[in-house]
Amino acid sequence: MFKKLLSTNSNTGIAVVRILLGVALFPHGAQKLLGWFGGYGFTGTMGFLTGTAHLPYIIALLVIIIEFFGALLLIAGFATRFVALAVIIQFIGIILTSHLQNGFFMNWSGAQAGEGFEYHILVLAIALALLINGAGNWSVDKAIAKD
Repeated sequence: MFKKLLSTNSNTGIAVVRILLGVALFPHGAQKLLGWFGGYGFTGTMGFLTGTAHLPYIIALLVIIIEFFGALLLIAGFATRFVALAVIIQFIGIILTSHLQNGFFMNWSGAQAGEGFEYHILVLAIALALLINGAGNWSVDKAIAKD
């Protein structure tokens, strides 16, 4: 069953999509876990997510884990379908708890109260494609499933 979850085809396009999603998510995870790129680090992020955002501790922890370690796993192409499912669940939660009330569009003009969910829909589309197709070429999943 494990090999079936890791199975993928020889698709270069989906590999590029997987790697770029990981690259896009990584800085967000690094902000939350390490304080890189102007982030608040683990303690600050957990304080915000559990205090201001009122998320349960385990959910806040999963947000950080998915965005940091999930991004690295996507770049490597390991456990891609599992990570894609986690990203889908997380981003549906992000939309529902933080962005739905701001409408669809991102806040390019600064006129909205916050950011819309436009970016999140794109992440969901990419993660869904990875859930369906697997990791593609240049992935640990493909190397494991091949053996």
